Amino acid sequence: MDRIYTSIIFDHLFKYRQMIFLAGPRQVGKTTCSRQAETVKQKFCYINWESNEHRKLIIKGDQAVATYLGMDSLKKGKIVVVFDELHKYRHWKRFLKGFFDLYENHCHIIVTGSAKLDIYRKGGDSLMGRYFSYRIHPISVGEILHQTLRSKEILPPKEIKQSQLKLLFEYGGFPEPFLTSSKNFSNNWQRLRKQQILKEDIRELSQIKELAELENLFDILVEEASGQLNIAKLSNCLNIAETTINRWISVFEALYYCFHVKPWSKNIRRSTRKMKKLYLWDWSMINDEGKKFENLIASHLFKSVNYWTDTGLGEYDLFYIRDKEKREVDFLVTRNKKPWFLVEAKLTNHSNLSKNLLYFAKELDIQHAFQVVYDMPYVNEDCFSVKQPVIVPASTFLSQLV
Repeated sequence: MDRIYTSIIFDHLFKYRQMIFLAGPRQVGKTTCSRQAETVKQKFCYINWESNEHRKLIIKGDQAVATYLGMDSLKKGKIVVVFDELHKYRHWKRFLKGFFDLYENHCHIIVTGSAKLDIYRKGGDSLMGRYFSYRIHPISVGEILHQTLRSKEILPPKEIKQSQLKLLFEYGGFPEPFLTSSKNFSNNWQRLRKQQILKEDIRELSQIKELAELENLFDILVEEASGQLNIAKLSNCLNIAETTINRWISVFEALYYCFHVKPWSKNIRRSTRKMKKLYLWDWSMINDEGKKFENLIASHLFKSVNYWTDTGLGEYDLFYIRDKEKREVDFLVTRNKKPWFLVEAKLTNHSNLSKNLLYFAKELDIQHAFQVVYDMPYVNEDCFSVKQPVIVPASTFLSQLV
């Protein structure tokens, strides 16, 4: 299927001189999207660090790569070069800085990575001002309906087929499992992804040797998803120091296995300030349907705030709210560091607005507050035209996001 990130790449190539950094999980579509650049530029080259031939070429230095690309001869127009998984090279920042500074006028550069591009070999020369970073997320309702670049945050509602929403809920948003829509394929895909993270990516990223304990944590986090991350509880369960648990979870986050949502405390009396909530990039792994739906909503909101920020619409972030009286709302989206809208995720419609949603909407004097319900039929009305707390169908609400 077409992806919205292809539109981002095309737009960037026509507008900007900076390198494109595409970061996201393995098999989320980074390589596929980057290679689409071949359709808009006549000259294109793909260089993969995991290829022995390409690795030797990169190690020889920027001049060797330029010769390989034919940039030492006069040519009309710029070549697009994709460096895939380059961040695994010890001196990747130094290489890119030198290559960009020398050949900026001869090429467009796309760099992809399946681990966060700032975690490998920190230090060295800064790349500041030489790149724009775009974070690629799994498929969402908004992306199924719209693949073109958007100039504003919220789109008008558009109906998604109920069958497509159910497939997205069951199989997650990674392209292959979603498009294949087979339980057997999905099970095998998840098993292989787990092996890849634990036996390949972890070894490349860190010096962690306790792989059995790490696998136990991997599995436990599936059960803990959509809940507050209690490090002390995990430490007792695994008989491992809290500092080690924190470090391991940071590695899992760097490899796009999970992500966290921080608590919001400004303007909230007696708010919880420390404990994060944990979510998985692949919500299809979660068995409990209520937790799975909350994770799906978290992933859609996380994708939207990243997209809005990466494309220059403003500064956006995702939080949750909880106070010491245990009142909680699942999500708060901020725009330019100010509360914008609240979201409470509900699997079924009980017809009554959450008291906590009403309470915090009043406390924050917020513009929008939504109780988003999975089993509620689509309504062709703009959720964001309503200025008071309201119950909305997931199919309507999610269609207006990225």
